[in-house]
Amino acid sequence: MTLVSDDERVVPLADLFRLLGDATRLRIVLACVQDRLAVGAIADTLGLSPSLVSHHLRLLRAARIVRAEREGKQVFYAAADAHISAMIAGMLEHVAEPSAQWPEGA
Repeated sequence: MTLVSDDERVVPLADLFRLLGDATRLRIVLACVQDRLAVGAIADTLGLSPSLVSHHLRLLRAARIVRAEREGKQVFYAAADAHISAMIAGMLEHVAEPSAQWPEGA
């Protein structure tokens, strides 16, 4: 895949990384990659208020990072697709790599 500086995908991609650059939103996405969760479960797991979680989920849904699935009165959230899950998994692997693996100045 070639991505050049004037590619129309650069701005949406930067927006995606900006959204994921917020630690709270990233923690919400990580929770949704692991399992389908309702707002209350996400809030409890992360120690956040349901209203804060809902606010962040609205932004993440608008960016197609998470998707909502309604079951009766409950709404469950999960990673939007395999691309999101793979990107998150790949970045987690990257940050877990020992820095000694990289030569000085690389």
